[in-house]
Amino acid sequence: MPSHVFADRPAPQPPERGSVDALISQTRRLRGDVDAVRRDAVVEEDDPQGRWQRALCDLAVHHLDDLGAHLGQLREGLPEESTGAFEDELAEYEADSAQRTGSLLSRVGSAEWNLLTDEVSWSDELYQILGRTPANGPMSLDELPSMVFAEDQALLTAMVTDCLVDGRPIDGEFRMVRTDGRVRTVHMMGEPVLDSDGCTASMWAVLRDVSELRRSQRALRETSDSLQRRQHFAHTEHRLAVELQEAVLPPWRGPLQFPQDGPAALDVAAHYLPSTNSALIGGDWYDALQLPGGESLLSVGDLTGHGVTATSAMAMLLGALRGMAVAGIRPGQLMAHLNQLLETSAQPALGSAVCCRYDPATRTLSWAQAGHPAPLLFRNGTGSALTPPDGVLLGATTGAGYEQAELQLIPGDLLILHTDGLTRTSAAAECDTDRLLALAPRFAKARDAQECVRTVVEEFGEDDREDDACVMVARIGG
Repeated sequence: MPSHVFADRPAPQPPERGSVDALISQTRRLRGDVDAVRRDAVVEEDDPQGRWQRALCDLAVHHLDDLGAHLGQLREGLPEESTGAFEDELAEYEADSAQRTGSLLSRVGSAEWNLLTDEVSWSDELYQILGRTPANGPMSLDELPSMVFAEDQALLTAMVTDCLVDGRPIDGEFRMVRTDGRVRTVHMMGEPVLDSDGCTASMWAVLRDVSELRRSQRALRETSDSLQRRQHFAHTEHRLAVELQEAVLPPWRGPLQFPQDGPAALDVAAHYLPSTNSALIGGDWYDALQLPGGESLLSVGDLTGHGVTATSAMAMLLGALRGMAVAGIRPGQLMAHLNQLLETSAQPALGSAVCCRYDPATRTLSWAQAGHPAPLLFRNGTGSALTPPDGVLLGATTGAGYEQAELQLIPGDLLILHTDGLTRTSAAAECDTDRLLALAPRFAKARDAQECVRTVVEEFGEDDREDDACVMVARIGG
């Protein structure tokens, strides 16, 4: 605290007791509220966002501790008188704070070094901060650097010299080793005290133990950096997943016809719908391909997982599917090969798929499925789901067999292939194909497959889906 010989400044007037009491009460309540939030926070080891929030709470608690310390010392200087319930309230607060960082008032201490008499005066709090017993007495300015880290001794010496020689205020921070071996970070503020001739008579200083505060600030910086790195990684992975998905899915936008000429040609259109959380890029795909001999391949599917892993596995699976279809492998056997491919992959995954092969010469649809929603057939203004042939999820079991079904189509028939994310809003929800089937009257009035796709997007595009989805529409010409 300032010396009594600080004669060139007016003595500060003590604050009103009631105002200090009220401030300490408010600080205690606020500190308790913040500490409660900190204690209730459940932080996982791999959750940088949670650790960052916890560090912010720690930092706020330490700031409030410092505020309480200053107010407490202000109160100590007030006249002694009973304060009743307030004394109990303050004692309870200090006891709670002491469980983690020691007494609230022990965090701030003061000292004065008299240059004329070589007398040194330390407050009791400073002895506690530096871990020195009052029996050993205070340390002189020459002895003080012996407790300071070697790297910080020059800083302390420079601050003291500037204060004593040039009359500059002290404001700096250094690390000290207590007598019990504990390392503490101390913030020191002080000023020279001048005599009547303007010469330096003594130096006073206030020392604060800011170890916990600095530790919280470091934790805040580290968790903030970790969070930024995690966000950068997630952004990069999302961008790569999007680019890979765009590179693999069919590049066409708008309707297609397979084959280009012929009365029984397929009019095909498709659309990809992202999840509500656009950061989750999954392994959903759709594909339409003209095959040698005039037949057409239609397929949709979904792989478990999200991000680059899911989209890279989807790219591998879709490439294999196209290659086998061009080679003439029929849908049932094709599914068996895809199952074996996923089973032996370096990154095992589960997938569902439906694969259709359409022959325009006979208007015959051959198809197989692997744990996937069956295609919907709309004919004469009504819709129904096709009866699926047997087939388990891809990658679920070794040597699985997949049956193949055939269906005779007629001109005007409409097929809808989709992934389950279209009609299911969450993993626990059931697929609601009734909403799709209810669109039959609108499909009957549509001019082409592209208009049908727009109808589906209007109906389902605003849904809060946890997963992405694909829809493909194929209409039989006649």
